[in-house]
Amino acid sequence: MLVKTFEAVDMSEALRMVKAELGPDAMIISSKKERKKGFLGFFSKPVIKVTAALEVKPRQPAPNPYREAQEQHLSAKEMLENSMLAPLARELKDLRLKVEQMTRQEAEAKAKAAEAQSREESAAAAEAPAAREFNPRSIPKQDLEEMKKILFKTLAAKEAGAEQSAEKADADPAPAKAPQTETEKASGGIKAALRVVVTELHRKGLERGAIRAVMDHLKPEARKGGTVEAIRSFLPQAFKSAIKCSGPLTVKKNGPRIIALVGPTGVGKTTTIAKLAAHYALREGHRAALITIDNFRVGAVEQLKTYSRIMGVPVEVAATAAELEAAIELHSDKELILIDTAGRSHKDSEKIEELKGFLESRFAIEIHLCLAATTRDREVLEIVERFGVLSVSRVIFTKLDESESYGSIVNAHLRTKFPLSYFTTGQRVPEDLEIATPGRLAGLVLGESKQ
Repeated sequence: MLVKTFEAVDMSEALRMVKAELGPDAMIISSKKERKKGFLGFFSKPVIKVTAALEVKPRQPAPNPYREAQEQHLSAKEMLENSMLAPLARELKDLRLKVEQMTRQEAEAKAKAAEAQSREESAAAAEAPAAREFNPRSIPKQDLEEMKKILFKTLAAKEAGAEQSAEKADADPAPAKAPQTETEKASGGIKAALRVVVTELHRKGLERGAIRAVMDHLKPEARKGGTVEAIRSFLPQAFKSAIKCSGPLTVKKNGPRIIALVGPTGVGKTTTIAKLAAHYALREGHRAALITIDNFRVGAVEQLKTYSRIMGVPVEVAATAAELEAAIELHSDKELILIDTAGRSHKDSEKIEELKGFLESRFAIEIHLCLAATTRDREVLEIVERFGVLSVSRVIFTKLDESESYGSIVNAHLRTKFPLSYFTTGQRVPEDLEIATPGRLAGLVLGESKQ
C-alpha cells in the first residue's frame, strides 16, 4: 500500500492534489488542520494536512529462462523414471486384480451357502404350523356336543339383542344433522378465499407480521365479496391504510431545511442527493446548496462537484464537525441544504458513532436513511437497528429497478414505523426519483408495475 501526506490551504485543494498524485481510487486516511510557522514565528497561516493511501497491486514476476530450463530438465527426468517403473506398475496392477477376483468369488460362495440355509429354515417353519393345525376328529364326541350347545345359546342371545335395538330405534329415531345456512356457507367461502390471498402475499415476500397488518385492514372489506378476485381488488386500499409515507420535502420560510442522507456503502446516496438537488433547484426553483463530509472517497467528492457545476448549485467539502457547521452557516440564506455522508457498514459501530458526532449540531439536521431494495430482509432490519442511533426520521429506498421482490420494503416499514419518503428507480438525474406512496408500493408488491 502506498501512503503519502499532502499539504494544502484547504480541503478542496488537498483532494485535487490527492487525485492528481494517486488517482480517484485513493482513500483518505486522516486529515487535520495546523498552523505553519512563518519567519521568526510571525505570519503563521493555517494549512490542512491530508494523508491518503492507494492499494498497489503486486507486479507479476518476470520470466526466468534458467527456471524454465530447470523445469524442462525435471520433466525429462520424470519421464525417464516413469518409463523404468512402468513394467513393475503393470505387474502390481495385475496382481491386485487377481486378489480382488479371488476375494469376490469367495464372498459369492459364502452368500450362496447362506441363502441355501435360509431356504431350508423357511421350509421347516412352513411345515410346523400344518402339524399343529386344528383337527376336529381328534376331539371326543361328548366334548363336541357340549361345544355345539354353548354356540347355539350365544347366537340366540345376540339375535334377541339385535331385535330389541331395532324396535327402540323405530320408537325413538336419532335427530338428523341440520343443513348449513346460507350465512354459514358464505362465511366458509370467505375464509377459504382469505387463505388463498394470505398465501399469495407470503409468496410476494411479506412476512407474517406484515401480512397480519394488511389483513387487519382487508377483512372488513372482504365481507362485501367472498371470492378471491373480489378480495384481491381490496388489497390496494388495504396497503394504503397500512403503509405510511411522509410525502415530498417542503422548504421552510424562516431558514434552510437541512437533510443528511446516511446509510451503508453502495446504496446510492450521492446519486440520490444529486436527484433531490436537481428536482428542487432546477424544477421547483428553490435555492439549494450541497455539502459533502465524504472525505474517504476522492471520486465521490469529484462526482458531487460535477453535479453541482451542471446544476449551478454550490458545493462545500467539510472535514470536521466544525467545518460542517461553518458550511451550513455560509449557506444559511438557502432554502434547502443537502448533506452527503460517507457509507458506513452497519457492523462498524465505531464509524456510526463517529458519524453521529458529525451530525449532532446546533442546527436542526434531519436524517434520512437510504436502503437498497435489493437488500435481504434480515440485513435490512439490522441496518435500521444500527443506524437508529442517528435519530432517523425517514427512509428512502433505492435501486427498485434492480429488485425482483418488494416485500422487504413493506416488512421493514411496518417493523420500524419510519415513514417512507422517496423511491429511486435508476441512475438518471433527476428523472429516476419519485415520491413514495402507498399506492405505488402496493402496485410494486402485487406485480402491477415494475418501472
